[in-house]
Amino acid sequence: MTQQQDRTTSGLDDATTALAVVSDVLGRLGDGQDPEDLLDALVRLRTLRDQLTEWEPQLIDAARAQGISWTQLAPALGVASRQAAERRYLRLNPNAADPTMNGEQRVQAARDERAGERAVAAWARGNAADLRRLAGQVAALDGLDTVAQESVDRIHHALGENDSAALLGPLADAGPRLAEYHPTLADRISELGDRTDEVRLAGRQRPTGPESTDQTKEKRR
Repeated sequence: MTQQQDRTTSGLDDATTALAVVSDVLGRLGDGQDPEDLLDALVRLRTLRDQLTEWEPQLIDAARAQGISWTQLAPALGVASRQAAERRYLRLNPNAADPTMNGEQRVQAARDERAGERAVAAWARGNAADLRRLAGQVAALDGLDTVAQESVDRIHHALGENDSAALLGPLADAGPRLAEYHPTLADRISELGDRTDEVRLAGRQRPTGPESTDQTKEKRR
């Protein structure tokens, strides 16, 4: 058994255990569980989520190696287009485009990725009124096919969240599904995607830390 297979087997065992614990706690909600059991379930849920996030790009890599196209992968990934499938893959595995990175470079790339996502979230919160207005217009649509309606329902659900950043993913998924019958809204969602990509890139490139701060000050002089 290879080292990769060992890690996969270990991950499967951990995930199976975590899922069993979480399922057990969920099945006893309302029965006055021990707070420690609830905290343990949340920890295990986070571990399970991290493991799933690690597995998904591995499965995508395997599918691509078998000749499965991005267009074929899109519905399996819950997105509507080839481009969205590729973007999801790169979000999960930001270093895929440069496998020559060493360990330190990968750590920095991961930090840059997180910085980009934080920048997008901050931008979404600063533009909450516009985002909610657009989401409200999409959520009010009717007469849609089943797939489009499911994506619109996800937007409606996200509108109930306090954080406006929760709207970005559902809007991005819905855009391509609206292109045929609601092209104006689809175009606005596409423009939103372009804008968040710009914000994400700028967030990744923004200098951080004392050394970078000094460099930024020097550039401003």
